[in-house]
Amino acid sequence: MTKASTGTATIDPREAEHFGRLAKDWWDPRGSSAMLHRLNPPRLAYIRAAIDSHWLGEADDFTPLTGRSALDMGCGAGLLAEPLARLGASVTGVDAAPENIGAAAAHAKAAGLDIEYLSGGVEAIAGRSFDLVASMEVIEHVADPQGFVDGLAGALADDGLMILSTPNRTQKSRLAMITLGEGSGAIPRGTHDWDKFITPEELTQMLEAAGMRVTDTRGLAFSPGRGFTLSNDLSLDYFVTAVKA
Repeated sequence: MTKASTGTATIDPREAEHFGRLAKDWWDPRGSSAMLHRLNPPRLAYIRAAIDSHWLGEADDFTPLTGRSALDMGCGAGLLAEPLARLGASVTGVDAAPENIGAAAAHAKAAGLDIEYLSGGVEAIAGRSFDLVASMEVIEHVADPQGFVDGLAGALADDGLMILSTPNRTQKSRLAMITLGEGSGAIPRGTHDWDKFITPEELTQMLEAAGMRVTDTRGLAFSPGRGFTLSNDLSLDYFVTAVKA
């Protein structure tokens, strides 16, 4: 299911155009989005642990989100939305690039998954409420980060759980993601603007200003031997879990 939205206040048109050009390769694990495929296992492990902790779920429950709604903001072509649906959630995915929404809807249909997809920004879900609000590697691409966080907080149910991830603004992230990642072609050129990266302290302040309370922060590290893993080192990339204060 796809719908269009006119909400664009937080959308950076250049960013939307960039990611729209990548839509056709999004589900190819060896294509331009290969790095996102490698990110997904630790990303899903972190999300699953946060879900079980927040709602006191059982680790052997295959569908811990049954009866709950989930928002994937900046969903791309559905790499996170589809696993959330398989965990039992009623999922809404939103992305600024219409091309991504088209690719996401087609892939979900082929997989037999009923996911609602909307084209637009955080404004597309104004007035709606979700039990789980997730936004992975998105806030560093929006035009108004605080407005983006405010919109996500406004869409979170009272007992809801918010999970964000984003690169930290450090020399390590500049070297790894831009100099090496984009320089080698492992990440499409122009994907990142280091000046728009957000530190954990800055993101915590944004969340608190939006009436949220951070309950956990965890790093995402990379090694040639093990790939991406969860870590206590926040210097490259990190996750934040938050609830309403």
